[in-house]
Amino acid sequence: MAALNVPGLRVRGSVRVPGDKSISHRALIFGAIAHGSSRIEHILESADIHSTAEALRALGATVPPLSPKMYLQGRDMHSPRSPLDCGNSGTTARLLAGVVAGARLRATFIGDASLSKRPMRRIAEPLRAMGAHVELAPNGSLPMTVEGHKVIGIDYESSVASAQVKSAILIAAVLGRVRARVHEPHLSRDHTERMLQARGVELRREGTAVEVAPAQNVLPADVRVPADPSSAAFFVALALLADAGELRLTDVCLNRTRTGFFDVLRRMGAKLETGDRREEGGEDVGTIVARPSQLHGVEITEDEVPSMIDELPLFACLATRADGESIVRGAAELRVKESDRIATLVGNLTRLGATAEELPDGFRILGSRSRLRGRAETHGDHRIAMSFGILGALSGNQIEVDDPACAAVSYPEFWNDLRRVQQ
Repeated sequence: MAALNVPGLRVRGSVRVPGDKSISHRALIFGAIAHGSSRIEHILESADIHSTAEALRALGATVPPLSPKMYLQGRDMHSPRSPLDCGNSGTTARLLAGVVAGARLRATFIGDASLSKRPMRRIAEPLRAMGAHVELAPNGSLPMTVEGHKVIGIDYESSVASAQVKSAILIAAVLGRVRARVHEPHLSRDHTERMLQARGVELRREGTAVEVAPAQNVLPADVRVPADPSSAAFFVALALLADAGELRLTDVCLNRTRTGFFDVLRRMGAKLETGDRREEGGEDVGTIVARPSQLHGVEITEDEVPSMIDELPLFACLATRADGESIVRGAAELRVKESDRIATLVGNLTRLGATAEELPDGFRILGSRSRLRGRAETHGDHRIAMSFGILGALSGNQIEVDDPACAAVSYPEFWNDLRRVQQ
């Protein structure tokens, strides 16, 4: 796809990016395991969410076609007749592994070529400790077969700060009606905890640990999915790097476990404002206003990574336009995402003409005003595609994204919205 390049880039307008991907996955899953009817509004209608919906249908849940307002009737589920195809969605595979283990079902999980390389041992270990039988491919990934048995309680020290690992354990415990406690090295996204509490489940949180009490029922609840901050981040970055104008991002989820990227941007000198803050369905929501800014390089440390893990590819692209050096450390998790995002980012940036260096657990980038030109290889990774789409939209750059269609995994209308806000 040719670069969306406008000389003297000016931005304007308001964007309501699609519903949050993490919350959309969980709204479907918790609606399916609750007994009763739940309403979901503004669900993300993307490839990953379709994967979760299809997998839940295969497990016997009554999930209607995805739509802006939908009703989900929870019911007991059964083992599927065929493997659950998770597509490109690690969240689908890992969270539903917890459902299958806790509900004492049996299912085999499969996915596309990218997902089939991603690590599943981190899920298998705690689920086995809770009584499930889990078989993995020799490389520790998909296909994965989970067979649930009588669930036992667990105190689990997770080696990684992963909302997916934490969620799988909590879901298995709630369905198995046992106590579970999960401790993380750093706090990961807490949407699962918030959703469980909104559905009547007793949770205790202390620092980076969460504990769920035994023998509890999941009640139905209505969810209005806020706009995804990871999707809004692309347009915030575009406005900061533009020559003139401003952009408003409305209804954005401002959950404190998701706003690390915006905090870092302010540290870099970004002109960001938030307003209309309110609480909806247990989540903090508001409007972000972004304007052109002179940014300077910063260092991101390991404790900051979990709250901005999905925005790090965008940060790398943005850092090429900041004054001075930017460094990311403690982000080895990027190597096991939809692609090896560290290698992909640094490889693309150096080919385009930026100064970038790969680190074992991150990267180093030196900002400049040099024009970037060439072809960005996405390896089918939606966040890589959109990050280089933003970089290619800047005045003077000429960047071609090799697979723009992969953005549909999380943001089907990204390229149309990108065109719309430019002048």
